[in-house]
Amino acid sequence: MCCLFRLPQLFSCAAFSLVADMGIRRGAIGNWSMSFWCVCSVVTLVISIVDLCELWSCFPYFWRNFTITYACYATLICLSASIIYSITYVQFLPDGPYRNRASAADAFSCIASVFYALDAALMRNWYDRDDVTCYVHTFAGLLKVLETFMAGFIFTFTINTSVYLHQLALEWCVAVYSICFTPAALAILLNLGEWQPRPPGPFPLFQLVLSLLSVLLYVSALVLWALYQSNEEYGGQLQRSSDMGCTNGLTYTLCFWDRKLTVAILTAVNLLVYVADMVCWASQVSVGTGGQSSAPDPLHSQGVSLQSSGSP
Repeated sequence: MCCLFRLPQLFSCAAFSLVADMGIRRGAIGNWSMSFWCVCSVVTLVISIVDLCELWSCFPYFWRNFTITYACYATLICLSASIIYSITYVQFLPDGPYRNRASAADAFSCIASVFYALDAALMRNWYDRDDVTCYVHTFAGLLKVLETFMAGFIFTFTINTSVYLHQLALEWCVAVYSICFTPAALAILLNLGEWQPRPPGPFPLFQLVLSLLSVLLYVSALVLWALYQSNEEYGGQLQRSSDMGCTNGLTYTLCFWDRKLTVAILTAVNLLVYVADMVCWASQVSVGTGGQSSAPDPLHSQGVSLQSSGSP
C-alpha cells in the first residue's frame, strides 16, 4: 500500500520536467524549486525500488525510521516549494504557455506533498498497530524535524555570503544557525539506527538545558538580524525600494532585501519551534521530578515493615 502512495509522489518529477522545459524563463526561483523536486523524485524512486526488491530486510529498523523520516521531510519540502514558487514567481508571469506550465508544475508539487503526508500517516498507523515506535512519531521527534528543516531553509537563503559577511553580528547569526542545527541533526541520525547515547545525569534535564540554550541563541540571532538588516544606522535597509536589486514585477533572481526578510521570518518561526521543544522537555522534567518526590523511600518502607513485625 505504501508503494501505491509513492506512485503519485513522482508527480514531483513532472513538476521538475515542466519547469525545466521553460528554459531561461524559469528564473532563480524555478531553479531552486527544481533542485528540491529532483531530489524528492530520485529518493522516492530509490525507496520504491528497495521496497519492491525487499532489500530493506537487511536493515529493517533503520529502513522503517528512514522512510517515515524522509516522508515527513518530503512533505515539508514539496509544500514549501509549492507555496514559495506560487507566491514569488507564478503570479507575476503573464498569461500564456509559460504561466500554464508553471501553474501545472505547482499543482503537481502540491499533489506530491499530499501523498507524502498520506505516506507518513499510513506508515505511522502501520507501526502503531505492530507496537513499533518510530522517533518521528513522537512530539519531540517531529519538533527535531521542523528545527532541522527550518535551519536548512535558512542556509539556502544565506548561501550567498554577501548577505552577511559585511557585518560581524550577522556572521554570529549564521553561526547560531549552525550551532543549533548540529545537535538536532545528530538526534535524528542517531535515532535512525536506534542508537541513543545517554549523557551522565537525567536525560530530559540535559535536553531541557540544550533546548533552553538554543532558544537563547535564536533570540540573539533574531534581534541582531532584524536590527542590522532594518536599521539604516547599521547598514540595513528598511524599505524594499532602497535595494536597487529589487524591481517591481517579475524578477529572475532574489534580491538581497528579499533574502534578508525571508531569513528573519524563518528565524522567528524556528524560534517558536525551539520554544515548543523547551516546553516539551520542561514538562517531562517536571513530571519526572514529581514522580520521584512522590515515590516512597524503600529504606523507610523497609524500616516500617520491620517495626510492625516486631523485629528489633
